[in-house]
Amino acid sequence: MSTQPAKLLLIDGNSILYRAFFALPPLSNKQGQQTNAVYGFTLMLLKLLQEEKPTHLAVAFDKTKKNFRHEMYENYKGTRQKTPDELAEQFPMIRTLLQAFSIPVIEVDGYEADDIIGTLAKQAEAAELDTRIVSGDKDLLQLVSDKVHALVTRRGITDVDFYDAAAIKERYGGLEPNQIIDLKGLMGDNSDNIPGVPGVGEKTAIKLLNTRASVEEVLAHLDEVSGKKLRENLAEHHADAILSKQLATIVTDVPLDIDISRLVYGGYGVDTVVEVFRTLDFHSLIDKISEEISDSTAADNADVDEDGWTNIEYTRVTSPEQMDKVWRDLGGVTGCVFDFSDEDYHAANVCGVALATRDASFYISFEDELQLTHLQQWLKSAHDKVVFDIKSLAFALDAHGITIHSSGRWNDVKLAAYLLNPTDGEVELEEILARELNIQVPSIKKMAEHREAILCRIAQKLPDLYQHLGSALDAQTLDDLYRNIEMPLSFVLAKMEITGFHVNADRLRAFGDDLLGRIHQLTADIYADAGVEFNLNSPKQLGEILFEKLQLPAMKKTKTGYSTSADVLEKLAPYHEIVQKILDYRQLAKLQSTYVEGLLKVIRKETDRIHTRFHQALTATGRLSSSEPNLQNIPIRLEEGRRLRQVFEPTYDDWYILSADYSQVELRILAHLSGDEALIDAFRSGMDIHTRTASDVFEVAVEDVTALMRRQAKAVNFGIVYGISDFGLAQNLNIPQQEAKRFIEEYFRKFPGVKGYMDDIVQQAKQQGYVATLMNRRRYLPDIRSRNFHLRSFAERTAMNTPIQGTAADIIKLAMVQIDAALTKAQMDARMLLQVHDELIFECPADEMEDLTQLVREKMENAITLNVPLVVDISHGKTWYEAK
Repeated sequence: MSTQPAKLLLIDGNSILYRAFFALPPLSNKQGQQTNAVYGFTLMLLKLLQEEKPTHLAVAFDKTKKNFRHEMYENYKGTRQKTPDELAEQFPMIRTLLQAFSIPVIEVDGYEADDIIGTLAKQAEAAELDTRIVSGDKDLLQLVSDKVHALVTRRGITDVDFYDAAAIKERYGGLEPNQIIDLKGLMGDNSDNIPGVPGVGEKTAIKLLNTRASVEEVLAHLDEVSGKKLRENLAEHHADAILSKQLATIVTDVPLDIDISRLVYGGYGVDTVVEVFRTLDFHSLIDKISEEISDSTAADNADVDEDGWTNIEYTRVTSPEQMDKVWRDLGGVTGCVFDFSDEDYHAANVCGVALATRDASFYISFEDELQLTHLQQWLKSAHDKVVFDIKSLAFALDAHGITIHSSGRWNDVKLAAYLLNPTDGEVELEEILARELNIQVPSIKKMAEHREAILCRIAQKLPDLYQHLGSALDAQTLDDLYRNIEMPLSFVLAKMEITGFHVNADRLRAFGDDLLGRIHQLTADIYADAGVEFNLNSPKQLGEILFEKLQLPAMKKTKTGYSTSADVLEKLAPYHEIVQKILDYRQLAKLQSTYVEGLLKVIRKETDRIHTRFHQALTATGRLSSSEPNLQNIPIRLEEGRRLRQVFEPTYDDWYILSADYSQVELRILAHLSGDEALIDAFRSGMDIHTRTASDVFEVAVEDVTALMRRQAKAVNFGIVYGISDFGLAQNLNIPQQEAKRFIEEYFRKFPGVKGYMDDIVQQAKQQGYVATLMNRRRYLPDIRSRNFHLRSFAERTAMNTPIQGTAADIIKLAMVQIDAALTKAQMDARMLLQVHDELIFECPADEMEDLTQLVREKMENAITLNVPLVVDISHGKTWYEAK
């Protein structure tokens, strides 16, 4: 049996960390700590472990800023700038990380990392170990030998150049590794402030050393040096050359309290590393090593694993008598894990369910219809039940004829975890268990024969997980938001997904045919204007036509040629009629490919309906989003985009589509939060807010406000909500930045309460690290105290906007919950179909139109009480298009 050859990996910690810091953009974790250097270092480390597979390993660091070289030369490294604070704060993190990887860290007073590496490399060479040195510092090339090789970082962080003696000869004009110190002696080193000899660069130094092998020999034979000035410099700076060589020479006899035998590397514990990755928010790196978790779990498959994943005692229920026993034994809070046949819950059947308390576990197969009947009774019971993602469960169970309600004492760990960590987006149950309880779930795919046991064990963990999350919800006063909005909303969204939205497929195809005809005509017109046919979808060819053939002014260039982005083309539109045609072509082509073809693919043939998926636990602001398809993103600025809504119809011919849209809800929330009297007065008086703003900012009477003034005021109003800059406003309105700046200043002068709110909310965010909506939905802002201007500025704008946008999200969610309850109580046939930002879409029979309008208006306008009235615009029609 062959064994792996011994190999020592020595990493220059300071060098790799510095390179990573300056190579990567700023990154930070939820605590606001910058982590880019640690992240880059980790990327390099993982690559080295995978590719080099070392049997021995160590990382060396400088322990102190000053060492013996400063005694030799006071100005050694004197030109180096102070270590940035953002980098300095990452050194403790890298030590914690290396400890998790079980990698020795070595540092010695008075010596540099290079000297530690040099000493260990010599020890390894004597022990005949192959050694790899990893650094960005080429000084270490002097250590290269038959047994010692160097990996020197270059572009980015993980790309390296391999150096053996032959590579050094090739790179440095025939020099041997031990001549690197002579090279530095003659040419110096700006990065370390090693003086060298003035006028001697790398080429000259190599030429001299090809003649004489060392600095000393070069200086002893100055008469052989050609060039008077060079001879004079060498003679004058004789001492500097000798000193520089000494400074560049790596010490190989550092007194270490550790030797090679103690650097044996046995690998790392994945669980320990993952835990550190979680604190650093290195989620992508958790995924990177997840295979190791699965592999290690699978390797232990034949044995009883420590956590008992495979040997859990559970009852597989196969008879009605056993079912009766299940309900008697499930006395406490029960964890429920439903066994789906497919990861896509819209396409999945429910194969069974694992139910567990702390004392008993059961797996109930759905093969027997009798089981379903018994189960439905229990699902509606007053037992406390804990699940992950109640919405997907409600959707999947509906296909089996089982309807579950919020009255069934449900708790959802997905929603609880989302409210506590809103910037994480949608996460899987395995990640929540690992993060909150440090429980690693094995791969069910790789342990398929133990599927039921693993599901039962997960179900057993859910009550503890919810208790843990529930305590955190209470501590952060998020319990009301969880119980009164998010949990009941899950059932509303499930009902909307189950219902779907009826689509007239024939009309959609006809609309697509019309688009194709217009696209073909536009293409012909563009070719005629250009005088040549070309690939309209090729930015390179389009750039050549516009900027070389037609000689339009090139506004922006990219690495690959001229920019033909939408913002560039919009500015070019006045110069030539071809430009607007290209813009129209792009918009129509996107409508055809993304929406017409995309929607046709997802219409269910059995129902002629589209069933979008609502994402409740995705956005940091609390806004709902939809996908597969995204019905919130149908373009409506163009008439063609609005026309696409004509294909969305009610289910029955005598029914109607009703649209209810909050009017300027975010500005009304801003008025409430800021307490600005002028803003509040405008809304209370029912005045058009954009006209009122234009009147105040431009100092003209209301009746004298022009359409242009109102448009500019509208841009300022909504821009203020999003913390817009004068640059951003200038871009939006296509006006000079100075003029945009004046608009914003004038706005704040007329509405001082808004300016005060913006300033106060940023300060509040800096003090507590988060902002909250009126209903206490939190958003954490780790970059709010960042020293990086761009990160801090973005966090400040987010602090201004999140309480407004998040409160708007909370209001419409609360309205949805109340409307659904009212529809159920009134036993109306009307159904809620869709939520698009501040708009709700319903379908209803004609005879319910008046009642539905009244009900929806009452619930939406009274969902919450503000200092200004909430106003809802309601309309209806035979299609979504007509309703809007």
